[in-house]
Amino acid sequence: MIGDTIMGPRRSPDVPGARGVAGRAAKGSTASAIGVEWRAITKTFPGLREPALADVSLRVQAGEFFTILGPSGCGKSTLLRIAAGFEHQDTGSVLVDGSAVDRLPPHHRPINTVFQSYAIFPHLTVAQNVGYGPRMLGWSRPAIAARVHELLHLVKLDGLNDRHPAKLSGGQRQRVALARALASRPKVLLLDEPLSALDFKLRSEMRGELKRLQLELGTTFVFVTHDQHEALSMSDRVAVLRAGRIEQVGSASEIYDRPCSRFVADFIGETNLLAAQRVGGDKYRLSDSDILLVAEPLDSATEVFLAIRPERVILGGAETALLRARVTNTVYGGADRMIELALPGGQNLRARVDAGSEAGSQLQPGDETGVTLPQDAIRVLPP
Repeated sequence: MIGDTIMGPRRSPDVPGARGVAGRAAKGSTASAIGVEWRAITKTFPGLREPALADVSLRVQAGEFFTILGPSGCGKSTLLRIAAGFEHQDTGSVLVDGSAVDRLPPHHRPINTVFQSYAIFPHLTVAQNVGYGPRMLGWSRPAIAARVHELLHLVKLDGLNDRHPAKLSGGQRQRVALARALASRPKVLLLDEPLSALDFKLRSEMRGELKRLQLELGTTFVFVTHDQHEALSMSDRVAVLRAGRIEQVGSASEIYDRPCSRFVADFIGETNLLAAQRVGGDKYRLSDSDILLVAEPLDSATEVFLAIRPERVILGGAETALLRARVTNTVYGGADRMIELALPGGQNLRARVDAGSEAGSQLQPGDETGVTLPQDAIRVLPP
């Protein structure tokens, strides 16, 4: 399978498209338009009892960097493959720019895909790989050459036109795959975990490059990953998928600061989940203790979990602290330190503090410290 979907019908552009370098112009004006939409998608594979996707509906705005996040096997890649036309849904519909594409074969959909393996042609040069899509669409040679030059400059591969993939680094091969997928000016670019094969440092660099490209081009990017940091650092919005169903959709900050469920709170970054009971109004008592906390009330349940991020836990201030806890372990992380604590009643709590702070530099296992859990940092979640 090749690494991008060639759009149709055939055309022969002799000048660059109206969107300039590939699409900067339209981002502001198309903010309210829908780039790609999945409507009530259901997909079940033979031999599996549970559906891979169960009535999934998502709308991605035109020009948006949208991430689909979830653990392995949750249906992320299946959703992308259905949009690209490589899988067919049992029910539901896929729309691009408001038009259904369900009956179109992959090569006629205005969608291109960058795969995890890149899937660039080993026997073609960099320039030939990037120009492959426009050539299949019947573009003229001058138009292809101009587009290849434009994209290689954009992805910082100037001067590598005649090099073959075997002589490129992993990061360079990924850039070739991106340039090739963008060459035919797709309306939507699907990225199926394209950074997973890179080492940590290069992966971090490519996150910034992907975001820069998306902002430069104004193309709708739909990015699939199981890496929470990637999702939070690059996305305009994030959809969290679990077992073929949507758990939550929102901005990165909404997903991180206001998770709607224990799964989202625990899957997105690190969090403390403290079992508690509501004792009236906005007051909650931690299980197996007399500790009372004040938090935004959740009317639907008495037995709840209180979620608080480790970086929001405040240590020290013995006179004003809400409670006291015993340090069980400390984990050095360079700029910060994770302090693991045992609360009265037996529940565990983690606090992330600056490594140079008093708590970060002095607390050791066995020490006691004051602990404050700010009311605005606590999220009440159903069991």
